[in-house]
Amino acid sequence: MEPAAADWGAELAVGADPELAATMGFSGFGKKARTFDLEALFEQTRRTAAERSRKVLEAREREEEEKEFKGQCDDAAASGSNVVSAGSAVTSRDTDSNESEASSDEDLIGPPAPSQTAIQGPAVCSDDDDDDDDDELIGPPLPPGYKNSDDEEDDDEVQEEDNNPVKKIPDSHEITLQHGTKTVSALGLDPSGARLVTGGYDYDVKFWDFAGMDASLQAFRSLQPCECHQIKSLQYSSTGDVILVVSGNSQAKVLDRDGFPVMECVKGDQYIVDMANTKGHTAMLNTGCWHPKIKEEFLTCSNDGTVRTWDVNNEKKHKGVFKPRSVQGKRVIPTTCTYSRDGKLIAAGCQDGSIQIWDRNLNVHTKFHCRQAHASGTETSCLTFSYDGIALASRGGDDTLKTWDIRQFKKPLHSVDGLPTFFPMTDCCFSPDDKILVTGTSVKRGGGNGKLLFFERETFQKVYEIDVTDASVVRCLWHPKLNQIMVGTGNGLAKVYYDPIKSQRGAKLCVVKTKRKARQAETLTQDYIITPHALPMFREPRQRSTRKQLEKDRLDPVKSHKPEPPVAGPGRGGRVGTHGGTLSSYIVKNIALDKTDDSNPREAILRHAKEAEENPYWVAPAYSKTQPKTVFAEVEQEDDETDNKPEWKKRKI
Repeated sequence: MEPAAADWGAELAVGADPELAATMGFSGFGKKARTFDLEALFEQTRRTAAERSRKVLEAREREEEEKEFKGQCDDAAASGSNVVSAGSAVTSRDTDSNESEASSDEDLIGPPAPSQTAIQGPAVCSDDDDDDDDDELIGPPLPPGYKNSDDEEDDDEVQEEDNNPVKKIPDSHEITLQHGTKTVSALGLDPSGARLVTGGYDYDVKFWDFAGMDASLQAFRSLQPCECHQIKSLQYSSTGDVILVVSGNSQAKVLDRDGFPVMECVKGDQYIVDMANTKGHTAMLNTGCWHPKIKEEFLTCSNDGTVRTWDVNNEKKHKGVFKPRSVQGKRVIPTTCTYSRDGKLIAAGCQDGSIQIWDRNLNVHTKFHCRQAHASGTETSCLTFSYDGIALASRGGDDTLKTWDIRQFKKPLHSVDGLPTFFPMTDCCFSPDDKILVTGTSVKRGGGNGKLLFFERETFQKVYEIDVTDASVVRCLWHPKLNQIMVGTGNGLAKVYYDPIKSQRGAKLCVVKTKRKARQAETLTQDYIITPHALPMFREPRQRSTRKQLEKDRLDPVKSHKPEPPVAGPGRGGRVGTHGGTLSSYIVKNIALDKTDDSNPREAILRHAKEAEENPYWVAPAYSKTQPKTVFAEVEQEDDETDNKPEWKKRKI
């Protein structure tokens, strides 16, 4: 009989007769399955949930009572500790009960008993990946408003930084870019902050690439787009693909990112009285800027008394003309102009001290204007709108800085004076969070350092200042994406202020790169000329590697320009011997070795007379046939009487 059949027979025998089973030594076949009372399990779960809810309510009541005497943080910590301890107790109790049930269930066969977690729902805090005790606790969530001490410290630091705008100024580090020796009168950064362009009174425009520049801080391109005219304004378009160049002439230019010309504005007819009938400016430009929304449109203002808008695609004629007028209705020169942040308004500061604002689509009458914004006869150097579009800041030639609300444009919101400026393009700009207004001051030579001043927008109190250099601060630019401040000075420097933590990219990319060593080629290799149809005997071998070609050319004395070795001996082929090394030293040496005595030069010459007479070589052979015997001219004795001499022989007195 097979073993399976034997077991089956034993099972039948045991089931049929218990006495036989006791005799054979069987106590039973298999283990008895455990039975569960589901109603008892549900009742136990309900009691556990009610106990937990009661403890949570008690903890919240204690928390409310303690808030009257202690701070919210202490109450939250105490209530949190109570809740956690309760949860840990429940966890330990559940763990003990589970362990006891597991030990008792070792001998049972059947489905395991459903856990309490499966009955009541998912656990509050369970993370299988973490081993921390806090993640393994099961219990109600922490009460609302509870904060950890570390989170409170971080929130306090953030709140303090928000309340103190000075902590947001990135000035812990700086780099200096050497533009030239004259004033840096124009700065421009593309919207991404990858490239900086500078222009100055030396007519140069230099391009700086932060990502491609190393610690030597050298510009990768320099050019003079407007020949002998000073650069007054540089600005990238809203997309960063083209640059507007405004100089001292009457024609603005547009360059691409690499400095190649794209467009040049047309020059107007200077003999037409009405400037609206001319196609372009007829006098020197003052400044210009791009439209913030339309990438093809830009704005310029000139000494011809007009503010004109242009389209890059149409260089034959301007797009629109705005003519600022004085109180008497006469023409007035605009010294600066700008767009609003949404591009709907055009603002211009004029020489009579007024600020005039037009709707971009209505160029006849002004929408806002203030006649006595600054002192009459001064040049307003800068106008800039805040990022929220409500405030307008103006930097006047009367050494003042003012802010205006364009909704109430009759009087300034704030004003500060005593800020000297000697340049018609001195800047002012808002910080990226619109809480700080920045401008620079000018100084005379030897009169101290030019400063960059920071004013709080709401109170207009000076909160910070930076000593830049011993020259005037002309241009300032605070880039919102990089959070870096660019400054142009009167001594040809462009400085970049940044903070390693608060700033992004920009100057941080180039300061970490070591200065590249200049690779000097040992030899000049010849260009490889490809002649596919040449005969094999005239075909040049293909150049496989530059390094191998350099090594090969090094061995060639012609290609490597190997100097000729010194000549041994007296010299040959027009070259002097080794002694002395020069022709003069060789001649001196031969003269010193000459044994002839030249103390009497007449005797030295006459000793060759006999040989010359017997064997003539130079002159006598030419007259050997025609005049074998030499005939010399007879010398007449001078007569004392001068009257007998002809007229042409007489001495003229």
